[in-house]
Amino acid sequence: MKLKHSLLMSGACMVAMASATGAQAQQGQSTNTIEELVVTAQKKEESLQDVPIAVSAFDQNALEKAKIDGGPNLVLAVPNVNFSKGNFTGYNFQIRGIGSKLVAGSGDAGTGIHLNNAPLIANNLFETEFYDVERVEVLRGPQGTLYGRNATGGVVNLITAKPTDTFQGNIRAEYGNYNTQKLRGMVNLPLGDKFALRLAGSMLKRDGFGKNIVTGNDADDRDLFGTRASLAFNPTDRFRSWVVWDHFEEDDNRSRIGKQFCTKDNGPNTVGGVGFSAGGAGVIERGLFSQGCQAVGLYTPGMLGTVNSQATLGGLFGTYAGFQTGDAYAGKVQTPNIRDIESTFDPIYKSKTDIYQFNAEFDVSDNITMNWLTAFTTYKLTTRQDYNRYTPSVPFNTTPNPINLFAAVPGYATAIYPSLFPGGVINDPQNGRFNRFTTSDISSGYTTQWSHEIRFQSDFDGPFNFNVGGIFTRFQGTGDYYVMFNTGTGFYQLNNALDPRNGGPNCVAGPTCVAIDPNKDPTRLGHNYYDAYGPYDLTSYAAFGELYWQMSENFKWTAGLRYTVDKKDVENHAVNLGTPGSGVSGPLPGTPANLKVSFKETTGRFGFDWKPDLAFTDETLVYAFYSRGYKAGGLNSPCSGGAGVICGPPTFKPEFINSYEIGTKNAILDGTMTLNLGAFHYDYKGYQISKIVNRASTNENIDAKVNGAEFESVWQPVDGLRLNAAIGYLDTEIQSTSSIDTFNRTQSNPALTLVKSSAASNCVVTTAAAATALSIAKATGNPFALTAVCTTVSTAGAGTNIGSGAIATGTNAFGGLVSDGVPVNLAGNPLPNAPHWTISLGAQYTMEFGDWSATMRGDYYHQTESVTRIWNSVPDRVKGWDNVNLTLTVENKDMGIEIAGFMKNATNEKAITDTYLTDDSSGLFQNVFYTEPRTYGISITKRW
Repeated sequence: MKLKHSLLMSGACMVAMASATGAQAQQGQSTNTIEELVVTAQKKEESLQDVPIAVSAFDQNALEKAKIDGGPNLVLAVPNVNFSKGNFTGYNFQIRGIGSKLVAGSGDAGTGIHLNNAPLIANNLFETEFYDVERVEVLRGPQGTLYGRNATGGVVNLITAKPTDTFQGNIRAEYGNYNTQKLRGMVNLPLGDKFALRLAGSMLKRDGFGKNIVTGNDADDRDLFGTRASLAFNPTDRFRSWVVWDHFEEDDNRSRIGKQFCTKDNGPNTVGGVGFSAGGAGVIERGLFSQGCQAVGLYTPGMLGTVNSQATLGGLFGTYAGFQTGDAYAGKVQTPNIRDIESTFDPIYKSKTDIYQFNAEFDVSDNITMNWLTAFTTYKLTTRQDYNRYTPSVPFNTTPNPINLFAAVPGYATAIYPSLFPGGVINDPQNGRFNRFTTSDISSGYTTQWSHEIRFQSDFDGPFNFNVGGIFTRFQGTGDYYVMFNTGTGFYQLNNALDPRNGGPNCVAGPTCVAIDPNKDPTRLGHNYYDAYGPYDLTSYAAFGELYWQMSENFKWTAGLRYTVDKKDVENHAVNLGTPGSGVSGPLPGTPANLKVSFKETTGRFGFDWKPDLAFTDETLVYAFYSRGYKAGGLNSPCSGGAGVICGPPTFKPEFINSYEIGTKNAILDGTMTLNLGAFHYDYKGYQISKIVNRASTNENIDAKVNGAEFESVWQPVDGLRLNAAIGYLDTEIQSTSSIDTFNRTQSNPALTLVKSSAASNCVVTTAAAATALSIAKATGNPFALTAVCTTVSTAGAGTNIGSGAIATGTNAFGGLVSDGVPVNLAGNPLPNAPHWTISLGAQYTMEFGDWSATMRGDYYHQTESVTRIWNSVPDRVKGWDNVNLTLTVENKDMGIEIAGFMKNATNEKAITDTYLTDDSSGLFQNVFYTEPRTYGISITKRW
């Protein structure tokens, strides 16, 4: 309520100031009219204030003054936008609550990213910096007609500067804290009457924001560059064309994710009143009732603890072979600096992208123009890092824990174990030689994309005009998500060695051989690591068009339709972890070699824009539109199957938005102020959301309602002073649905108990049934018997409610009913990453000193609290945060010299932007993503 009150007061003050300035403006014409910004939000050049779409746009000068260096910074200037890095190779750019909260190689982004109006499915918006751009446009709302592939949230369109017929050039050097070095430059060369060439480039190097306290090297540094060449060819007045080559490359130790949060779950003290066995057996038993990390709030003291390794798949293998007795991280806490890591090796981050574009415009007649835009993109990204980013406190056993699966094998403790693992050292080709629990992962992607778009656009003097065309997109991608853990490799080496037909522990062939990949960089040969691999092929094409009827001089109707066909094909490869053999596996039994889905959908928009002549404004646009947006469904990631593992559905459905929006754009006070307002309602069907279950991403579809409003204004009350505001309000609500929260499967019901399966997945049984199983395990002296609790041996009792709505899937060997957990009613919960308020305020003042000018600018951003998951539980809640950017620029335009100082995140806010909850078999830790720390520096620019 306090926030609403302050916003209302601020609005009242702004209206009062506007009225006062209006009275002054009546006495004389203003000389500080706001300059017009031209955009292409409707695939044609129009003034920003004439476009009946909610769109924010920034030219290169505005980007530099506000220190919007790249895609993540756009959140600071656009209402109802949220941005965060994702856990793997992607990110989530979210507009009005709509983004990319799904994990699927075949999934689509809710926000479309375009370069010069061409769609880029795989892109570097997260990594690259803006340089030599004409402008950046952010369109809010579903784009179901004109833009690329359909986007339900909106579009970010980067328009690069094109060659001109005059010589131009500039170079800009910047130095800042963290030894930051930036260099940008451009040269524009006219080549006769018909050609012009523009060359631009950008380079960034800096030290890390943190340290790797194991290696002593920087963590999260930067070493990247981009180059762009643009050639214009305009042979006649009727034919205009350009070709662009855009190259990006990065090779550094960027951390793909932030800190790992975990409050250790040691497991219960008793189960239904039954205590654990004495000694090592009891340690194993208790570990099988731990989920690794507790489901507590992000700001709880102790969140920088460590996972209970006994609750992880790697820890379970360590227990099976006797490598580890108990928790590998017992007593361990992480370094408190959120920027530091404790990693066996420094992170690896490599990316390389090449984009080739060609655009031609031809005036078919005096009133019709044909536009052909084609683009080809190659994209490569490889990242590798320590999976947990902290090292164990407890080394492996030099002689095996006597309670292990191989204790009955003659000579195991005295001969086999010490010969294979001397001193407790496991020689894992991917992780190296270590006598401690070591894990790492690789997330990579390799893609190519073709797109072709042809449009015909009219410019008749009469009331009717059109913009029609078609687009074809072909996208092919491959890549892997590897998780490599040395206890798994050691376990398989041991099994291989026990069968002499395999030829040794590191075999790659043999009747029972689990192939051990001998390469440090995995090649898909081995079955000793987790590898999610499924090459993806997309073919998409659409026909679209809009018809415009200028009913009167100031009133226009718009009707648009788009018919889209999306065909998706994913090679079906089961995860081959621990299966005999080598190389890529085939599909799970009973499933096809290729999983295919196709969708055919009609979308579009209908509405009007009206320019009334009002006494109290200089110019007004009123618009109202109904729009329908669509995002294709897809195929879930491959499942590993196995005992106690329930695979999710192979596919997920499309999502749709029915949008109703009204808005007005106004120029007032003799053109010294723009005042834009909008309101919208979304009926959101099939929102795609992921959760990680049984080491696979399962995407679900839910329904929601979204309501919101937006305010944008720029005011230049006197010469040299510029004020701006962008305020967004959002109210999102999930409709009636339920889903099991893997972070709290029992929903804290003491009558239910969580247990680990033999694959380290989790299930739920009644506490009484768990106590019975524990009693039997104790009586037989076999703690590993508890891993069978989650395995159903019959379907007897399936469908039975075992408590709080937990529905049984069948009966285990102990006679207990097994369930996945308690479904949670999600109705009324807000959508993830959709804060109620986003507020951007800026002030800029320029003073003249002869040939020199000085511009001071400050920008303030505030985002209210939000949630990171649909369950809206305590662990999901993220506090609101603020950001302050400051710049001072001194310039002599005649000399072409500019000197600037800046400070970003001046208050050094350590804000959490999002979290990622990992799988049961990883111990349910949360990877947390942060904003960057305070940075400052100085730059010098020379222009010709």
